[in-house]
Amino acid sequence: MTDQSIRPFTLAIEERELDDLRARLDQARWPGRETGEGWDQGVPTDRLRALVDYWRNRYDWRRCEAMLNGFGQYKTHIDGLDIHFLHIRSPEADAMPMLLTHGWPGSVIEFNKVIGPLSDPVAHGGDKADAFHLVIPSLPGYGFSDKPAEAKWGVERIAKAWAELMRRLGYQRYVAQGGDWGSAVTVQLGVQAPEGLAGVHFNMLSIRPDAQNADVPPEEQQAIDALKYFADVESAYARLQATRPQTIGYALADSPIGQAAWIYEKLRGWSDCGGEPETVFTIDEMLDNIMLYWLPNNGASSARLYWESMNSFRPIKIDLPLGFSQFPREIIPVPRSWADRVFSNIIHWNSVEKGGHFAAFEQPALFVDEVRTCFRQLR
Repeated sequence: MTDQSIRPFTLAIEERELDDLRARLDQARWPGRETGEGWDQGVPTDRLRALVDYWRNRYDWRRCEAMLNGFGQYKTHIDGLDIHFLHIRSPEADAMPMLLTHGWPGSVIEFNKVIGPLSDPVAHGGDKADAFHLVIPSLPGYGFSDKPAEAKWGVERIAKAWAELMRRLGYQRYVAQGGDWGSAVTVQLGVQAPEGLAGVHFNMLSIRPDAQNADVPPEEQQAIDALKYFADVESAYARLQATRPQTIGYALADSPIGQAAWIYEKLRGWSDCGGEPETVFTIDEMLDNIMLYWLPNNGASSARLYWESMNSFRPIKIDLPLGFSQFPREIIPVPRSWADRVFSNIIHWNSVEKGGHFAAFEQPALFVDEVRTCFRQLR
């Protein structure tokens, strides 16, 4: 019988791995400067050099390591893979269990600023009635979860693994939340409706319009225009990862500067930062997230989820109670009219004043308030 135990996991990266990173940063071969203006051709040379200088000379991985260990890390073997997850029990015994799923180019680091307020609201000026027990897994091929050694590890299979994880933890009734790939996984949870899942919440949804006609409301036209911009300008990374993840994987596995640029550009492009990512993320926060790709060598394995599941970003009917929070700088806005076509039980729909694709990472207070407001209806 397969071992179903929940095992504590202590992160302790060997110093030789950090020495290897430092050596690679010291010996990097840089390209010539961009010929365009600002970020038009990607990350400007001077911006990446500044990030790498901080990474090499001032960044402290052991601080991040201690933070993750302090949250409580675990592993369990599900469907052939060791799954890494954070598990934070609220001091409130009757707290609602919630499953939080990250995306690309994110990690469990995305949730580090919401863990305290969600799990222990009283300590953060809130109401104990809003408390959650938190389960925050690393997607297969991400963070410190195992890398799939076979194909067919798409979002449908991940959703089944997440349901099994919640069962093993003894949670008989729970809710789930996600954005980016976390949204796609949580959509599949909503479709599969495993026993115990009471409702879902999203900060990103992938819904397409019906056949267009001449009289498109302004809200829908804005979303249509954003879809076209993404397809024409922003989607090159997704097409590459969905078609040739192994090819880009060689570059990301060998070059920490390449891995950093691949992520740094998206942290800037998809956040509500006015073009300056350091205004919403500290340099340490960005590098913490980048390190969860570099240290486990996840460039190829994380990209491969696009190859597996790119077609899973599509409207799918969900009948479970569902909430959605629209952050204004999300990549593609979602008109309520589109959502009403596929979701039969919307219990929360709201637009907030600021924030982008990395909602919990960028605007933790707004994210916490949205999740609390949504799931109060299911307590």
